[in-house]
Amino acid sequence: MNETGEYLTQQKYNELKAELDALVHKKRKEVAEQLEYAKSLGDLAENAEYHEARDAQANVEDRIAKLEMILKSALIISGHDTNAVTLGSVVTVEKEKDKSQKTYTVVGSEESDVNTNKISIKSPVGQNLIGKKKGESFTVTTPGGSVVYKVVGIK
Repeated sequence: MNETGEYLTQQKYNELKAELDALVHKKRKEVAEQLEYAKSLGDLAENAEYHEARDAQANVEDRIAKLEMILKSALIISGHDTNAVTLGSVVTVEKEKDKSQKTYTVVGSEESDVNTNKISIKSPVGQNLIGKKKGESFTVTTPGGSVVYKVVGIK
C-alpha cells in the first residue's frame, strides 16, 4: 500500500472533484460578497458579521486546500482480487466469541463511514484485514480487550 496518496473509488473521486468545483466557483464568491457587505457595516473590531464572514472564508479556503491535496495525490481503486482482501473488497467477518457476522467494505480513509460499514484501510480492523484469505483469522485489540475475527467471505 502506498502511504503518500489517498485511496479513493472513482465515485468518491468524482464527488470530491464536484465539491471542489462548487467551492471554488460558487461558495468562494458568496463568502467574498458576505465579507464585503460586513466590511461596509463599519467598525470591524465589534462587527460580528465581519468576524463570521472571515471564519467562513477561512473554512472554505481550508477545505479547498484539503480537497486539492487529496485529489492531487488520489490513487483510484479499480477492481480487486476476491481471493484475498484488498482495497475495495466487501468482506464478511465473524467474531470467534459469539459467531456474530458483520460485512464491511474496505476503503481509503477519506471514504470511510461506519454508518454504511465502509471501514478505512488505516483502521485497526482494516489494517488487519488486508491480505487475509477466506478462512483466516486475525486479532484486533480494542479498549474492551482483544477480539478474534475470522474472514468468512470476500466479494
